[in-house]
Amino acid sequence: MRIIPAIDIIDGKCVRLTKGDYNTKKIYNENPLEVAKEFEDNGIQYLHVVDLDGAKSKHIVNYKILEQLASKTSLKIDFGGGLKSDEDLKTAFESGANQITGGSIAVSNPDLFLKWVKQYGNDKIILGADCINRKIATNGWLKSSELEIIDFIKGYEKNEITNVICTDISKDGMLQGASNELYKEILGATKINLIASGGVANIDDLITLKEIGCEGAILGKAIYEGNITIKELSLIL
Repeated sequence: MRIIPAIDIIDGKCVRLTKGDYNTKKIYNENPLEVAKEFEDNGIQYLHVVDLDGAKSKHIVNYKILEQLASKTSLKIDFGGGLKSDEDLKTAFESGANQITGGSIAVSNPDLFLKWVKQYGNDKIILGADCINRKIATNGWLKSSELEIIDFIKGYEKNEITNVICTDISKDGMLQGASNELYKEILGATKINLIASGGVANIDDLITLKEIGCEGAILGKAIYEGNITIKELSLIL
């Protein structure tokens, strides 16, 4: 299972939210590159970067930070947040993203999202399936829809999506464990590569996600709050 630390960006700074609430913002480092370099120095190969300003603004904002992270580390970066147009996507890839994650756009404009899948390939495009009470949420989790999580994923699986990041928003930033039962259900109903996100509190949570069959696990606050050290992560890579 791939271990994928997260860097969430607001105003160019590395932050974390709780349950996606922008009012809970906590700044962990003024310089995301410092954080990324520490991950790299300890054997981490992957990075999940979220442009929270972009998610709120509905267009890419922090692409200069992405460019810096991509050009000054060897980390393989998946990038999301505010990608709503062909130009946004072009900017993200030109700034160094290896993959992009589309969540809101997959709800609001599925034709455009599927065009991206065909244009760039399903190895470059990740479906962001973030939910609360099993319903898909959009726009930086500020809006909810009536789309049921498993139906949503299965619909895109039929259209050749193979990689999905799923966050149970109620777990995100709570450090109380991941949404294991939901992930088991998704993996039982589909054949996608599932990347779990939200709620990881300790190494045991990561081991459980690996046993469930997740292809990757994204974690953030557990590292920033010291529940898991980067050296501990390097031991299970």
